[in-house]
Amino acid sequence: MAVTVVTPINIAFIKYWGKTDEDLIIPTNDSFSITLSTDQFRTKTSVVAGEFDGKDRLWLNGEEEDLSKAGRLANVLNAVRATLPEEQRKLAVRIVSENNFPTAAGMASSAAGLSALAFALAKLFNSPIDVSILARIGSGSACRSVLGGFVKWNKGTQKDGTDCKASQHVDEAYWPEMQVMCLVTKAEKKEISSTKGMRYAVENSPLMEGRINERVPERMAAISEAITKRDFATFGDITMVDCEDFRDVCKSSTPCVNYWTDKTEQIIALVKAFNAHAGKTVVAYTYDAGANAFIFCEKPTLAKLLAYFLHYFPTKAESLFLEDAALHAEAQKVVLEDELKNVIPAYDEGHLTFILHSPVGSGPGVRPDGESLVTEEGLPKAA
Repeated sequence: MAVTVVTPINIAFIKYWGKTDEDLIIPTNDSFSITLSTDQFRTKTSVVAGEFDGKDRLWLNGEEEDLSKAGRLANVLNAVRATLPEEQRKLAVRIVSENNFPTAAGMASSAAGLSALAFALAKLFNSPIDVSILARIGSGSACRSVLGGFVKWNKGTQKDGTDCKASQHVDEAYWPEMQVMCLVTKAEKKEISSTKGMRYAVENSPLMEGRINERVPERMAAISEAITKRDFATFGDITMVDCEDFRDVCKSSTPCVNYWTDKTEQIIALVKAFNAHAGKTVVAYTYDAGANAFIFCEKPTLAKLLAYFLHYFPTKAESLFLEDAALHAEAQKVVLEDELKNVIPAYDEGHLTFILHSPVGSGPGVRPDGESLVTEEGLPKAA
């Protein structure tokens, strides 16, 4: 028996930063995200169960991985097996997984990958486990990728994490005008990992208590209402305020944590100038624990915004991964106002590795048997 699934990336606009339980991955605060389209950003995972000499094996993007070093994946396997009858627990599992977005993009692939594994295992074994909880056990933000549209990750109140899971606020069809763009800068290894950065914030940031108890709950309520009303200006303002708050918390930790670069500051300046020119918030930015910029806008703004970024960061056509094939041609026809042409010095080509675009996506899905990545013998199919 085998199952093949696809699951998406999600981009948080109210951030999860810090855990109250690192083993169960229970966050200090609720978070909110947009699920991206699986056409442009997805992990495809095939799982098959059998005797297979009793050994679990995993292949990621064509390379076999050492499962003894994949602790989070083992946690997911153990959790789903605990829900199964004895005869199924004994079966070995073979997993083949691949991404359709550039590995060099530095996207949050763990969320897509571990949500895909959780979704596939639950389908394969018809397990009663909550897929969101199963995904969270592997990677916290993965729990949001098991649903489409606008998704909340509720921290819950139970110490065992049984109510710490994702819920859909509205589906992908509710606000079809909403668009997401990612400006991918050249990846550099973080001096401080996200796990350590979160730990420092919880342990000693003087801003963390106010963020957890006051600012995030207020923003979650306000941005929920903005999404329900399709009020982009309010959505964008809250998103950017939360991003700045996230940065302040990081920088107030000891040691100081700063994931932003000079380009981060310049992209933020570009967003602020674009909004000032429009006379209202029509574009919003957010950042995770890295230098890639995630940009939100509505569809009527998209072509001009792409033209604007390409003016300052010229990027080859082959490095544009756009949901709408006509978008680049439309952007090339845009004539920017002089006021928008001199916000920062323009870069030479190549300073952005990729520009990626997606509408709001529908979440995970099961694919037909013909798309399986694994053979009945439990080995990857030949490309």
